[in-house]
Parts: sequence; C-alpha cells; structure tokens
Amino acid sequence: MAEEPRPDGATRVARRMARARRRRRYAVEVLAAFAGLLALVAFVDRWSEPAVEDPAEPDGLPAVVGRPTLPSPVPTAMAVPGLQPRERSPSPSPSPSPSDSPTPAAAPMTLAVSQADIPDTVDLTSSGRRDWLHWGWGGADVAVRKRDGSGELRDLGGKGDRSGWDGNQELFRWRDGAPVRSADPTPDGVYVCGRGNGFELAVVADGQPRTVTAYLGVWMARGRLDVRMSGGGPSRTVRLEERHTSASTQVTVRFQAPRGTRLAFTWTVEETFTPHCGNVGLQAMALR
Repeated sequence: MAEEPRPDGATRVARRMARARRRRRYAVEVLAAFAGLLALVAFVDRWSEPAVEDPAEPDGLPAVVGRPTLPSPVPTAMAVPGLQPRERSPSPSPSPSPSDSPTPAAAPMTLAVSQADIPDTVDLTSSGRRDWLHWGWGGADVAVRKRDGSGELRDLGGKGDRSGWDGNQELFRWRDGAPVRSADPTPDGVYVCGRGNGFELAVVADGQPRTVTAYLGVWMARGRLDVRMSGGGPSRTVRLEERHTSASTQVTVRFQAPRGTRLAFTWTVEETFTPHCGNVGLQAMALR
C-alpha cells in the first residue's frame, strides 16, 4: 500500500491558524453568552426593586401594584359637625303631609243646670247676644227671633196644641227682632195643656262654651224639663210644681259640646192638679 504524503510546512501553518480562529470564535461566543446572562440577571434584579418614582410609604411598605389604598388625608367633601369618621349624614325628615297633621281634639261635653226667679223685666237683646226666641206675641202661632242671630235656637214643636196667653207675671222686650223689630215690655207667652204634652226645643252646639236660658211656667201642674246632649252625652232634669195657681222660673244651662251636637230641651206636663187644663208655659229662650 502506498504511504500518504506528509504535509509540508505551509500546510501545517494553515492548520494552526484555522484552529486559532475557531478558539477565538468560541471565546467570543462564550463571552457574549456570559454578557447576555449578566444583562438578564441585572434586568430581573432591577425590575424587582421599587421604582424611583414609587418611594416607600411612611409605614415602610413599598407602594406596589395591588396594595389597598388608604383614605386621603384631605377631605373630599364638607364635614358635618358631630359626625364620627365614616358616619353618614342623617337623612332629612320627610315633611308631614296634610293628612298626617294632628287632628284637633273634639270639644269636651260639659253640662251644668241652675234655676232662679225670672226678673220682672227681661231684655232679650241684652241677654240673648248670640240668639233669642220669644213666643206668643200676637198669637199662639207667632214666634219672634233675633234679627241676624246665629239661628242655633230651634223650635222642634212638641205634643199637644199650643195656646196664647197674655197674663204672665214677667215682661219681655227687645230691639233687634224679626219679624217684629222691637217691643215694649210684653207679658205674652204660650202654653200646652194635659199630661204628657209640652214643647220640644234644641240648641245646636258650636264647640265653644255657651249659656242658654229658658223662661218657663206652670199652672196647676208639675212640669218636667229634661236637658240632654245628643249622642249619649250628659243629661239633667228640672221640675217646677204649683198645685193651686201659676209659677215661673228661669233655667240656665251652661254647656260645651262638639260642633253640630244638639242640646235638647223637653218641657212637658208630668202631672196635673185640675181637670181644667193643667199646663206648662213657655215665654222665651236666650243664648249667649
């Protein structure tokens, strides 16, 4: 077998130079890889540290992403005196509607009754400043009342036939009547005979304390006056008796009741002492 020729000097030099170039390339690649590794380590280290624009807070903790925010030391809304931190302002109270307004209390029901002698002359204009009624002037069917009065006195009729009489012991006068404007002192009145018969009268209450006076009489009879409030209110009873002749009285009633309540007067013959028309009589009523 023929022996391979040995390389000459030029060939050996060329081979050495090629090996040197490979070593330098390897060294450059290693250095480049090492430098890249150092750069990566530096970048990671820098990213994990607090940034210059995010300094550590007073409590020593870095302000990193995701940290709960603390309340601002500067209030963002006007403070309300007397409120504690994080306390809500009280809601305004709703204005009451007209239906929520408190209902005024109804007037109490009071009733007081007294009796006295009738004065010789009664001035209805003075004693009935609010309203008055007079019966019998000009006949049994005639009633005179206060002109422009309140109209709170009511004549509701009653049982039995009324008759006129002009012999009463007491006299009445007025200056503000209708249909008779004025009258000199007159003894006129009306009466009803027979047991169980009499008069039905009423006063309409207006919620204020009022006083009403009834001027009554009997002839040979016992009369019974029942005074009562409508709707089950208080009541009172007064009697007047004369067995042999006539007698008279004024009954004064002081009362108060809710507006529209009626104070009813029932004046009847409870007993007679003669077969000849024992009766109860009525002359006037006055309200103030």
